[in-house]
Amino acid sequence: MSLFSLIVVFLLEQLHPLDYSRWVARPARAWTAFLERHIDAGGYRQGVLGTGLALLPPLLLAGVVYCVFYRVSPLLAFFINVLALYLTMGFRQFSHFYTDIQLALRLNDLERARSLLSEWRGEAVISADPGDLARLSIETALSASHRHVFAVLLWFVILPGPLGALLYRFSHLLSEHWRERGEFGRFAGQLFKVIEWLPARATAATFAVVGNFEDAVYCWRRHATRWYDHGLGIVLASGAGALGVRLGMPVAENPAWSEEALAGNSGFGNDAASDSGLGEAADTDFMQSATGLVWRATVLWLLMLVVLGLARLAG
Repeated sequence: MSLFSLIVVFLLEQLHPLDYSRWVARPARAWTAFLERHIDAGGYRQGVLGTGLALLPPLLLAGVVYCVFYRVSPLLAFFINVLALYLTMGFRQFSHFYTDIQLALRLNDLERARSLLSEWRGEAVISADPGDLARLSIETALSASHRHVFAVLLWFVILPGPLGALLYRFSHLLSEHWRERGEFGRFAGQLFKVIEWLPARATAATFAVVGNFEDAVYCWRRHATRWYDHGLGIVLASGAGALGVRLGMPVAENPAWSEEALAGNSGFGNDAASDSGLGEAADTDFMQSATGLVWRATVLWLLMLVVLGLARLAG
């Protein structure tokens, strides 16, 4: 059922990409804002309570609905899975940004490329250098592919019905919304780090397998901790090595770090690149290579699901 649900969702996404902001991000933000107003007293315990209230009701409701529908008809449960995956995963909803940025860079329309990238990332992009724009686009694309495809897919397989997909998406949104809430938001961030631990490594391993394995593992082991978000750093470090491109999070992600500290790895900066000889500056050709990397990784995951399904049938 898992494989068929994924196939249906992939087809739906190609025909009608989800308006993620309207149907997922805005309702989630409204829900977390409601909890903030009624619970946030600035303490860690309130954050634990708020996180529980934010996550448990929708998960319990989804679990009950799935069980009831499954008892009535497995086909109804299948549609619940499809709906949950359609709402929680999918790179197609963001890929138009990537395609338009790539086209703008090829046409040397740097202002349009920067505007599109700023809209996609939800923050101002200052640089108008084509290499920086290509680099940030690749980083954002690899991040989106991980958090909107592979991580959701892994948790969907681990937990029954729609629970895994919903748990990952809700916990990610909650950690993002409450990241600046001090002690109140600390538990949400800690919980997401636990949930993110396995998917980050699974995605990184996949990039290594379908790309340059040796360089991907090297960058993963040596440079993942240089990134502000360590879980995402594992994914991006492996992706950089797999592609042979220099990547690096912008200083705005962590003002305490300097450009020199951020530019020190084989896949991501001039200092270590000269030391290891790995990695080239990002450009539109590498943007195309990144698209191929994500699609090869997706195909590999689908093949693994097929093998898993056949093993279950044989068992």
